[in-house]
Amino acid sequence: MYTEAQRNLLLELAEESIRYTLLGQGRLEPDPGDYETVLQEKRATFVTLNRSGNLRGCIGALQAFRPLVVDVAHNAYSAAFSDPRFTPLQADEMNGLDIHISILSPSEPMSFDSEQALIEQLQPGIDGLIMEEGVQRGTFLPSVWESLPDPATFLAHLKLKAGLPANYWSDDIKVSRYTTESFGHTLTS
Repeated sequence: MYTEAQRNLLLELAEESIRYTLLGQGRLEPDPGDYETVLQEKRATFVTLNRSGNLRGCIGALQAFRPLVVDVAHNAYSAAFSDPRFTPLQADEMNGLDIHISILSPSEPMSFDSEQALIEQLQPGIDGLIMEEGVQRGTFLPSVWESLPDPATFLAHLKLKAGLPANYWSDDIKVSRYTTESFGHTLTS
């Protein structure tokens, strides 16, 4: 959906958002009016940071509530400095940092009458999933299929991420699916 130039602009914006903070300039607040209309549309994104093949931060939103360029800048900042699983990113980590952006489609609820029926509907490599059970909630982006290619294993790990036991099942579980347009690059000094 997005052109190569638009993708590159969003990647540059994510990088700029991180560098802006590392330079002590606070948080970058892009003006959506400075960008073409398609980049001003409200879209939900995730920004994932990796170093040497290991996760270094991942923050995003499942619902679109702000312009795409603003969402990318904020999620890049948050992935670098506010992911509670990691210490804030340091300047010496920028070289070799992989920045990956996933732009989410609106989620759609899935219908199933058993765990097996849900597993049979899953599309490895395509589906991102949101699982909800009461106040418990978790999501896996489609990229997680790379490390968990078996649908049953994917679902078990998603349950764990949602704070449920891997073998848990209830007729009250709700699952929605979405797709992503994903792209990234590795920074060099």
